[in-house]
Amino acid sequence: MDMTTPQVDRAPVKTEHFDVLIVGAGISGIDAAYHLSKQCPGKRFVVLESKESFGGTWITHRFPGIRSDSDLYTFGYRFKPWTGAPIATAEKILAYMGEVIEENDLARHVRYRHRIDSASWSRKDRRWTIDALRTDTGEATRFSASFLWMCQGYYRHSEPYTPEWPGMARFKGPIVHPQTWPEGLEVAGKRVVVIGSGATAATLVPALAGNCAHVTMLQRSPTFFITGRNANELADTLRELEIPEEWIHEIVRRKILKDQATFTRRCFEEPEVVRAELLEVVRKFLGPEFDVDKHFNPRYRPWRQRVAFIPDGDLFRAIREGKASVATDEIETFTETGIQLKSGETLDADIIVTATGFNLNVLGDIAFSIDGEPLEFSDTVTWRAMMFSGVPNMAWVFGYFRASWTLRADIVADFVCRLLKHMEARGAAVVTPELRAEERDMKRLPWVDAEDFNPGYILRGVDLMPKQGDHMPWRHTQDYWGDKDDLPRADLEDGTLVYS
Repeated sequence: MDMTTPQVDRAPVKTEHFDVLIVGAGISGIDAAYHLSKQCPGKRFVVLESKESFGGTWITHRFPGIRSDSDLYTFGYRFKPWTGAPIATAEKILAYMGEVIEENDLARHVRYRHRIDSASWSRKDRRWTIDALRTDTGEATRFSASFLWMCQGYYRHSEPYTPEWPGMARFKGPIVHPQTWPEGLEVAGKRVVVIGSGATAATLVPALAGNCAHVTMLQRSPTFFITGRNANELADTLRELEIPEEWIHEIVRRKILKDQATFTRRCFEEPEVVRAELLEVVRKFLGPEFDVDKHFNPRYRPWRQRVAFIPDGDLFRAIREGKASVATDEIETFTETGIQLKSGETLDADIIVTATGFNLNVLGDIAFSIDGEPLEFSDTVTWRAMMFSGVPNMAWVFGYFRASWTLRADIVADFVCRLLKHMEARGAAVVTPELRAEERDMKRLPWVDAEDFNPGYILRGVDLMPKQGDHMPWRHTQDYWGDKDDLPRADLEDGTLVYS
């Protein structure tokens, strides 16, 4: 338990019942609430959020320069036009979400500071019972729900991932993880080393450059980046023509998605051509003397890990101007005054930032059970990557690696609302994905194919995740361009969904 949570005795509490309980008030949870209110207006629902406000990732992370690495035309909701720059700060994303909540009267459905500890399904009662704790008062609360909609994201907000390196305790300065950035950390005049090479490091380095004495990005291996203007020429042109914002939003979304589909296809069909194109852009920023192959040419093919967007090339500009530098090496040990690398080089530092990723979260780290038996999601097989074999009345939003998270949140929301209406029409209280007789010996595959996509957080936590099968609907395809056509037409009576 969080040591800041008040300690009180848990007395019996009254149970509030809802048709649908949504877990999390981040991007996915607010999206679910919107669609449920519009498509199933007769359903009574509640959103439980452990934090003090909405926003999820965008209030957990408070490090300097925090911004999206997806464009907001596709990361934003399909129903709410985005009118700002494609890459947006956390502040602007939160303001956008706040407008969605206000414009659609969603605030009355959200309960903040409610940490869910357990969720148990009763076959007899045909409902979930959810025990939660009010983190501001220590009050025990209980809810029941006919349907559980998991929108809590995919990483553990309370515990970032930081490797253990030799000598860490010897370092005299602060060691900071971006996920738990301390308020008021003073960087002026300080030498900062940022360990990592992903989107977070690429955001932090230019944000710190110029505000500190010097910042070094220390990476074990390089990452692919795409760069360009933080603007959308098509959107700007359409605005000059005074096209309505709703039209602009949809037109630009379609253009971006078409371009992304083309880029993804090329990464598989001609990876070395794409590699050369990406590196050529970096060379134009950094000049012929910079060792681009050493510092920005990954060992893997493009899109085997996430490709982050660098708006206006700010990371490369900071390096070119001498405000930042890159070291590609491995850590031998921390010292009192910095980091000694395996090459023998030493990086002096006053502050070390471990932009080393996060821990995968399996459905909110909630203790699930069915009729008193603990539920291990790693024993289940996913149904279209949003429901699980043997688990009744539950859906989960897990977004895309190669497209914006919100695209899948919208698609899943449409599906859940269709499923709820289908259940009502056929008089069913329960829906459970079940393997058909001929599928019970189906080969079980990992949640993600490491040959296809293999970032560290997936490799560290994949054993905790549900399995997937070798054919639909038991596959986790990670394919937006397939999902957008297939999920709206998914057969609800094919025998893989059992109703009662």
